[in-house]
Amino acid sequence: MAPRLQLEKAAWRWAETVRPEEVSQEHIETAYRIWLEPCIRGVCRRNCKGNPNCLVGIGEHIWLGEIDENSFHNIDDPNCERRKKNSFVGLTNLGATCYVNTFLQVWFLNLELRQALYLCPSTCNDYMMGDGIQEEKDYEPQTICEHLQYLFALLQNSNRRYIDPSGFVKALGLDTGQQQDAQEFSKLFMSLLEDTLSKQKNPDVRNIVQQQFCGEYAYVTVCNQCGRESKLLSKFYELELNIQGHKQLTDCISEFLKEEKLEGDNRYFCENCQSKQNATRKIRLLSLPCTLNLQLMRFVFDRQTGHKKKLNTYIGFSEILDMEPYVEHKGGSYVYELSAVLIHRGVSAYSGHYIAHVKDPQSGEWYKFNDEDIEKMEGKKLQLGIEEDLEPSKSQTRKPKCGKGTHCSRNAYMLVYRLQTQEKPTTAVQVPAFLQELVDRDNSKFEEWCIEMAEMRKQSVDKGKAKHEEVKELYQRLPAGAVKALCKECVVERCRVLRLKSQLNEDYKTVNNLLKATVKGSDGFWVGKSSLRSWRQLALEQLDEQDGDVDQSNGKMNGNTLNKDESKEERKEEEEELNFNEDILCPHGELCISENERRLVSKEAWSKLQQYFPKAPEFPSYRECCSQCKILEREGEENEALHKMIANEQKTSLPNLFQDKNRPCLSNWPEETDVLYIVSQFFVEEWRKFVRKPTRCSPVSSVGNSALLCPHGGLMFTFASMTKEDSKLIALIWPSEWQMIQKLFVVDHVIKITRTEVGDANPSETQYISEPKLCPECREGLLCQQQRDLREYTQATIYVHKVVDNKKVMKDSAPELNVSSSETEEDKEEAKPDGEKDPDFNQSNGGTKRQKITHQNYIAYQKQVIRRSMRHRKVRGEKALLVSANQTLKELKIQIMHAFSVAPFDQNLSIDGKILSDDCATLGTLGVIPESVILLKADEPIADYAAMDDVMQVCMPEEGFKGTGLLGH
Repeated sequence: MAPRLQLEKAAWRWAETVRPEEVSQEHIETAYRIWLEPCIRGVCRRNCKGNPNCLVGIGEHIWLGEIDENSFHNIDDPNCERRKKNSFVGLTNLGATCYVNTFLQVWFLNLELRQALYLCPSTCNDYMMGDGIQEEKDYEPQTICEHLQYLFALLQNSNRRYIDPSGFVKALGLDTGQQQDAQEFSKLFMSLLEDTLSKQKNPDVRNIVQQQFCGEYAYVTVCNQCGRESKLLSKFYELELNIQGHKQLTDCISEFLKEEKLEGDNRYFCENCQSKQNATRKIRLLSLPCTLNLQLMRFVFDRQTGHKKKLNTYIGFSEILDMEPYVEHKGGSYVYELSAVLIHRGVSAYSGHYIAHVKDPQSGEWYKFNDEDIEKMEGKKLQLGIEEDLEPSKSQTRKPKCGKGTHCSRNAYMLVYRLQTQEKPTTAVQVPAFLQELVDRDNSKFEEWCIEMAEMRKQSVDKGKAKHEEVKELYQRLPAGAVKALCKECVVERCRVLRLKSQLNEDYKTVNNLLKATVKGSDGFWVGKSSLRSWRQLALEQLDEQDGDVDQSNGKMNGNTLNKDESKEERKEEEEELNFNEDILCPHGELCISENERRLVSKEAWSKLQQYFPKAPEFPSYRECCSQCKILEREGEENEALHKMIANEQKTSLPNLFQDKNRPCLSNWPEETDVLYIVSQFFVEEWRKFVRKPTRCSPVSSVGNSALLCPHGGLMFTFASMTKEDSKLIALIWPSEWQMIQKLFVVDHVIKITRTEVGDANPSETQYISEPKLCPECREGLLCQQQRDLREYTQATIYVHKVVDNKKVMKDSAPELNVSSSETEEDKEEAKPDGEKDPDFNQSNGGTKRQKITHQNYIAYQKQVIRRSMRHRKVRGEKALLVSANQTLKELKIQIMHAFSVAPFDQNLSIDGKILSDDCATLGTLGVIPESVILLKADEPIADYAAMDDVMQVCMPEEGFKGTGLLGH
């Protein structure tokens, strides 16, 4: 046991047996003698929080001993940021740009590419002035080539340990916080660079990308019938090799070039035979580049999950690669030497870290480039073993043995080979004068910064030493007088806490036995049932808190004050928690009226509980419940009874309207009447909701027909639209029902349709006249607004049906994501507290007096009514998804995949008989509007959806390099 803890227990052991009122001066002096005197003598040897006079407590052993100079400052040695001799310069990771840094280092160490870029003309001449560079103006490259020039010059001659590539990354428009596909970045940037350099006049510059990286192969198809050979020539900048099922690089190359048979439905149309024939197809390598990039396809598309996954399988490769067996024209020199290995550390395709092992073409030494950190490999050898051990493999595949000159990796995703016949470079690539001047200026800034940091560091050390001497002198004069007594009130309180903690378990048993007895008469006390269930835990937490207050306050005396924000948050949380017996307090601070939440306990039990909770609210059995709550309860009961009576009366008066039976229809006008009245469907739904649950909803007082009229008082719907698309917005009322509605509700506006016969012909022509009449101007405005809303919606609900054998079925294998159903909306509306009225149906004085509204308010109001009353009724088996108009079909398919376990490529979607096939099109252009129902037909079922667990965190499709400068050329 720690010495300080032993002193603590020894000093206060008496408190477990002595009552607080029995604490004497002798007890206090005993505690002082055991606990505090060793601190004054310095015997405790610990940072003692309990004694402000403890010299150990204020850290004299630190100040009086030898102190390291580094403890006087927090400034790192600026020389740590300096480039080491005979080493390379690193690149800052801007967040998730390690994939960019690896390729920049690989391209930098391609001396031919670097030399060609240095030869590019630059706009730096505009930046130069007289004999040098404008001092007050920073250099800003204007093109991708200029960015690469400047970066390569800094990588070559900078004095810094690492440089910042943010200008280059910003010029490409890359998102620094999102990790991208490194292989795709390599392809796109090489294409951009080639396109940019193609405008140069110097052929050594213009053709450098093709000379270094471009090869040629041919797709060759041979007809089995006539032997005719068809060739399709194609250039390549890297060979994409499938690694699945292979262990060696040579096997991957062989599969890339293997012959493919074209048979059956896949037969080849031979122009010589003028018919489809069986044929063979293969790739022939015609020429190889100086730098051969081999992309190992580790990141593949998983058909089950609809996402990429990483193949963490080992692939063996040698440092010397003979490509002669694979090319069509033999006799040349096709021996390649490994020059770079690009590594992806991590088991997932959506996370991890990129590094590069690159060989210095001049010295032949291998270096590991890891963003800012550059490490030289020993013995001029490539060492991948450490990288392979960093991330455990899910498959736990044992690493195969590798012979001399060979390597195997489960993280390598790109291998770079250089043609061995090329002459070794003897002289370094020279940086052009204008670039060297820019580098020299940056080096001068770095040196100035180093001097400034070193001076600040020296000043901090000097101040610290002076403070050290001052404190040492202060300790010599510091008195450490004894404290002859402790605060009696604090000792008594601590005694009470320690005694209660020691007897808590025994009291818990006693209280449980007392609760079993029946309370007679009026001697009992009301206690909350919830408080009784957890009173021991509450008591223990409260005692621990009170016991800790002493240490906490003493900690403040020794300088360990709590963070203000943290203490405020803790106090706020504590205030929100209910204390003992506060669960039976009503909002007015009195005894609650619900007897189900409390029980009567004996006087003896309450006395025990009160020892632990002296501040708990006390309610003797004779205490009356809160009078205000009783009044509110009676009013609530009266309101409920009134609502039930109103609902029953209205339901009896309008039975068919409530049950939605025998409703008239405009498209099939009933013969028994020439007049039909109109109310909004929203009014009918709200009224039915009230009648079904009168105690949970407020009565509907007004018909609210103003929602169907424009600000000028005209009707917003034509007769034709009310028979079709607008039929969901209105409800037709029989004349007899209308008479009853006028008695039961406030009618703000009467809307009716009259059928009349016109003309003398037999049969006569039928006309339908509305009162009030249609307002053409507002009707046109409403249609335009609705169309605009359908094209610009965000987070709207659509519904998806999965169809099997042309029947709609329910798929329960996966939970719904982003669900928003009509039932959910109704439940939210029904959750309104009693008395809260919908603003659309507030009863106003004056009955039918119309409220004045502006046109903008009317449009917003109209949209609200339409949106709420046109909700699609989600039926069994549908899944609701939240979508936006600018969302692509591909993104919708990803959502459907999570909801129905159907991969995107197995989804056949249609809406109103129209096939949805363009993955790049937006939902708005495809005619998908809010409340639409999309039919889903899957090509094949997926048996095991559990495999998606590893990638479920990636819910949205990849944006890739969309919107960046890589796609702008």
